[in-house]
Amino acid sequence: MTTPLSAQSIIPYPSVIENGAGTFEMPSQVSVYAEPEVAGSLEIIDATLDFALQSNVVVAPSQAGATIRILHDPTLGAESYRLQVGASGVAIYSSSDAGAFYAAQTLRQLLPVDTDSNERIALPVLQIVDEPRFGWRGMHMDVSRHFASAEDVKRFIDTIAMYKFNRFHWHLTDDQGWRIEIKQYPKLTEVGGCRAQSRIGKFHMFGGDPKFDGKPHCGFYTQEQIADIVEYAGERHITVIPEIEFPGHSQAAIAAYPVLGNTGTQIEVREDWGVSKHVLNPSDATIEFYKNVLTEVMALFPSQHIHIGGDEAPTDEWKESAAVKKFMEDKGFSEYWEVQAWMVNELNAYIENNDRTMVGWDEILTSKLDKDAVVMAWRSTDFGEEAAVAGHNVVMTPFRDTYFDAYQGDPDTEPPAIYPSYTTLAKVYAFEPVPDGLSEDQARKILGAQGQLWREVIPTFAHLEYMAFPRAIALSEVLWTSDKPGFEHFSKRVQSHQVRLDKLGVNYRALGNDGLSPESEKVLGRWNRVTSLYLWMSHNDLMNYKGAILVLLALLLPLIFIVWLLVKIGRKLWQRRRSNNAPAADLAASAG
Repeated sequence: MTTPLSAQSIIPYPSVIENGAGTFEMPSQVSVYAEPEVAGSLEIIDATLDFALQSNVVVAPSQAGATIRILHDPTLGAESYRLQVGASGVAIYSSSDAGAFYAAQTLRQLLPVDTDSNERIALPVLQIVDEPRFGWRGMHMDVSRHFASAEDVKRFIDTIAMYKFNRFHWHLTDDQGWRIEIKQYPKLTEVGGCRAQSRIGKFHMFGGDPKFDGKPHCGFYTQEQIADIVEYAGERHITVIPEIEFPGHSQAAIAAYPVLGNTGTQIEVREDWGVSKHVLNPSDATIEFYKNVLTEVMALFPSQHIHIGGDEAPTDEWKESAAVKKFMEDKGFSEYWEVQAWMVNELNAYIENNDRTMVGWDEILTSKLDKDAVVMAWRSTDFGEEAAVAGHNVVMTPFRDTYFDAYQGDPDTEPPAIYPSYTTLAKVYAFEPVPDGLSEDQARKILGAQGQLWREVIPTFAHLEYMAFPRAIALSEVLWTSDKPGFEHFSKRVQSHQVRLDKLGVNYRALGNDGLSPESEKVLGRWNRVTSLYLWMSHNDLMNYKGAILVLLALLLPLIFIVWLLVKIGRKLWQRRRSNNAPAADLAASAG
């Protein structure tokens, strides 16, 4: 008989664990039964237990004699569950298929990773009562910068499902590639789905000389593949949120259909990283194009939420365009932010008319949107707080805490990441999605949070897993567990999960070795000061000429002070010298 595992190893940590006395010895033939009201996940739970037990688990025709019984309890919340292990077997109570599925993930973690086929498995007698803190527990994957196969996407979904994530944010389009088949506009993938080459090496936020690999990077998902992945995720109670970038981050779309741009000339799919100045033109034709795109997208994705980006749209081309100037005159606009606001509001209205909800990065706050739109606060939680106060639902995605393309240790010893950046496992675990300044009603506007995997410098799936895990595991506890037991407690538990990840073939980063060299400390210190200034200016609406004047004054003030001080000291020295020379002059005059 195996030594029973402690419930103290479970991640995310349950709300309540009540340990009993003794153990339950699993029979050689394990059977599972589910009442009809909670039988929707029976097939995937059966498959999960097959893998965990390394044996064939049979579905029992009735609960009499079943090893594991999944029973309906309408008093429990939609994602809540109660798991009981007694002397006669295992009982799972839930009000929904989702709750039953999450209970099975907890039960999976009570089972040993490796078992001898001749060895009987023992479970500790206990009761677990559990429910999530947040309803939005997400992970994001960028497949525009570097494509991921459908099989790899499913592998990633399998891993995050084990940790009770329920949202997969799929970033499908950007400057560097369009990855979703749109039948009405085939060039989006024929042209936009392939770039000539990619930037390689360290992506330095302070500049640097770019180098390229000289190799085409191509790929897209057919609508059949997307439907299959959406169904696959749904079986694991993960809702897939599609993102179609608009109006910025759209160079791949403009390369496919130049009429969408502001110059009308042919451009290429972007090869470098960073933000492209090529943005969509604000015309009725462009809006109609994207409405048609979203019609096909919404047919593929049943999710309530549809993400349209809305971030980082430079106005350079708009300022040079006679058509945009005419458009602004016709609309009565005097500021370029109003152009983007009009475009975003047009799509928002279309999405709402289709009974869906628009999601956008926090720049959409300037668009004065309907309060039904959901804001993803990526620049800082301050923007999330602002959105919640304004009445928007919010998903917290601050880059300092949830961007997993950041380094996990010293840049000299780690694979390429965005440089300079630094987000450790401890930092992720310490992340708090709800700002202190919100009232109870406003705090309820915080739907949850998610981890981001931007892939400029993450070219392979193995590299992606290395950047995601175990940081995503820490985030799972942030989002599920209302009263986290602390990082030291988590650190002990996550050690045992390395064996589980090994069994699944996940290329996670080993624990530890996350310190920085003195030189890296200096660089990151400078970067933190720069980003702090950027965030302050962004939040105070100073990313404009007013802000530039303030920054210039801030830089010049120390110089002005030094000049003033030198003048003052010089004047005092001159006055002192003059006063010292005065008696001598008087004496000379009297002697004469």
